[in-house]
Amino acid sequence: MSPSGIAFDHRLVQTAVIGHANSDHPVILPMEAFELDLWRKAHPTYTYWCGTQLGGCGGELSDKRYTDKVCHFAHHPNAPICHRTANGESSADHLFIKRGMQRLFQKKKLAGKVQTQNLGTGPGDAVDVYLPDARRRLRFQLSGLDYPAWRRAVGDLTEGSEDLDWIFGPDTPVTRELAGRHGFCLRVRCETVGGERRVHIGTETPDRTGTIKWTPLEDCELTPTGLTTPDVETIRISHPRPKPRSVPIQGSLVFAPVAGADSPSHSPFAAEDRRLVLADVKPVDSPIVRALLSLPADTDAPPAEHVYRVPDSARMLVLEDGHGWAIEANRYMRLNAHEAQQTGLWSPPPAGMPLAPEPPPARASLNTKQAEPEAPATPQSPSTITAAQAEPAAKPQPRTHDDLVTQLRDTLADLARLRTTTTWEALARTIGWELSKLSDIERRDLLVEVDSPLSKYVPVRSVLIHQDGGPLPYLGDILDRLGLPFAKRSPQLKRWAAVETERAFAAYGQPARAMGPRLDLTPHSLPQGQVTKALRAWKTPPVTAPPRKTSLLSTKRQDTRLSELIAELNELRPQLSKLVRKRSNKVILGAQVWLGEVPVGRVSKRVRAAGQSRQHHLKSLEDALESARADIAATAFLARQHNEEHTPTVPTPEASLPKQQVPASLPNQLGRAEVRIRRGLIDAASRRETIDLHDLPGARTLRDAALRRILTDMDCSPAPDVPLLSALATGPNGGPVPFFRQILKDIGLAVPQTDEALTAIWRREQERAYAKYAYHTSPLPPRLVPPA
Repeated sequence: MSPSGIAFDHRLVQTAVIGHANSDHPVILPMEAFELDLWRKAHPTYTYWCGTQLGGCGGELSDKRYTDKVCHFAHHPNAPICHRTANGESSADHLFIKRGMQRLFQKKKLAGKVQTQNLGTGPGDAVDVYLPDARRRLRFQLSGLDYPAWRRAVGDLTEGSEDLDWIFGPDTPVTRELAGRHGFCLRVRCETVGGERRVHIGTETPDRTGTIKWTPLEDCELTPTGLTTPDVETIRISHPRPKPRSVPIQGSLVFAPVAGADSPSHSPFAAEDRRLVLADVKPVDSPIVRALLSLPADTDAPPAEHVYRVPDSARMLVLEDGHGWAIEANRYMRLNAHEAQQTGLWSPPPAGMPLAPEPPPARASLNTKQAEPEAPATPQSPSTITAAQAEPAAKPQPRTHDDLVTQLRDTLADLARLRTTTTWEALARTIGWELSKLSDIERRDLLVEVDSPLSKYVPVRSVLIHQDGGPLPYLGDILDRLGLPFAKRSPQLKRWAAVETERAFAAYGQPARAMGPRLDLTPHSLPQGQVTKALRAWKTPPVTAPPRKTSLLSTKRQDTRLSELIAELNELRPQLSKLVRKRSNKVILGAQVWLGEVPVGRVSKRVRAAGQSRQHHLKSLEDALESARADIAATAFLARQHNEEHTPTVPTPEASLPKQQVPASLPNQLGRAEVRIRRGLIDAASRRETIDLHDLPGARTLRDAALRRILTDMDCSPAPDVPLLSALATGPNGGPVPFFRQILKDIGLAVPQTDEALTAIWRREQERAYAKYAYHTSPLPPRLVPPA
């Protein structure tokens, strides 16, 4: 009941869009008469439509004022039957959320993209938000979702290596699962205020005893960790780390600790009452694998010179999403020499050397029991020893400096796979070579070689070596010599090391995960004196070893190659399209700044360009040159195709279009608009992307009928080897443009009867466009739609 006693009938049409049928500007009509009167006076020019983004028919609506029942929208008497299923108060919540996020972008001055999704039940199933700078996605899930469907959606949405946050509308088992796993789950709801639905973000905790705490969307924060509320930050600080899940292991297993390996204290499997040991593990009838072993902490660590058996009750500890695993064992026994040799984890020492020492006779604990006395080792001929048996428990010592660099790289990668860090002392025990006796300068030079050349696709492994509980004190010098700008004296260096450590864990984990972006150390304001000093350091080539004449010669050749690429790209610039020419100008300017041909000044873009490596500018110029050549080839192809399509022998599409949609006279600029739109579509195909219909070059100045005519013109000769460019344009809901079915009919192709078939045809034509116009072309897949 309303305050005035009117019973609300929620079956009536209560939501619409303003302006036109394809608008994404939602409105909810005030339900009481006096509120509607105020609304009409405030917005006398508004027109209301049963919007396509609401799942409606696209017809115009009128507002109905009543005093004895709720005010609502209504279709015109002569309107066709509308099959819209969602008419109630919440039927436009997805558009209100979309508009709320767009306003938050403007308030926070952030770049982002918001798109509604139809997942099968209607256009309001979900709202997807993409933050390119933070490489993060948000999914507002407004329809029901079970756990298997949620897992599939996570895989689909994180293919591009972005992090993903979920905000749920309805309460589902998935919300309880996420709240139990992370300590909270984000929820969303909308409240009616006048003609608006105000968006609120709630924080649900796993105990489910208290009420959900709601925060207005405009008061939330968008950070690199996603959408946050004050309650989220409190929970993240106080919530304990979730425990790994465990799965029983059938049968027994044997293990041999890795000699010299430190116990990883920062592992997600660490616990106060457990001890982590790195060991080579062999379950029954399975190959040997190196893994973390979780043992009781009330016993001494098992010596690495022996092999042990876990007779039963072993369990596998698994982190969510396969980000890591370990083995938990509560009791184990030491094997004798004969049994140890048969496992393949130990082999007898050469003649004249003693076997592994016996344990002290009186040492026994509740969790370990001693096996029977050792039997004499049975001699084996070399032909009967397997490769697994011959594998040593510890890595061999490097013999040359190059061996040391390679082995240090491999050891740090192994530590990253186990999500742990190390120290120089621990590395000295594992690798040898007296690493603990090296000076800081020698260690710095060694790590420069380990991480050379610097690449954004490869994490810096030096961050895995700690000293006094934090990064190495000379980490800034290492990064500076590798060519990372502003690293030497950056106050953000400790945070940079933490981010880079997580990148290493992601890159080398099993299975590997997509790395997040590297933290940018560029300061917001930099005095001119510091710019000059930094440039002097950056222009020095990265030091990998004592300088050689060949490296200097290589540097001169690379600088010569830079100049040649700049000259070649400059020759092609007059022939390029505006977008490609703009990108080429940016790349050329960056290379010229790096070479010292253009002054840096205090322009932030030039400062960043000066701080990039030589290899970065070489790669950028080569990519820009390839793009330029592809653009010129595409322009020539478009010109030939345009001439062929407009010869008198080819029937024009105007004859097949309804007369009321064909303008009386063709504007002079329509031909130019077609060339620009065609170029924009081919440019999108070259990047293997789609583009919103109204984001096409010049599309915002054209009506929908003109856009449809241009797209029909482009595809009017549907030869088997020519993809339909209109398939690259997307409609308001991210699917085909509303008139894609009509385009198929107008160009003489069969028209599918179901939306599923239409979507399949639409996606296949996108694949064909990518195959034909991408920089690396591939064979065209067959067309799914036959001629009419």
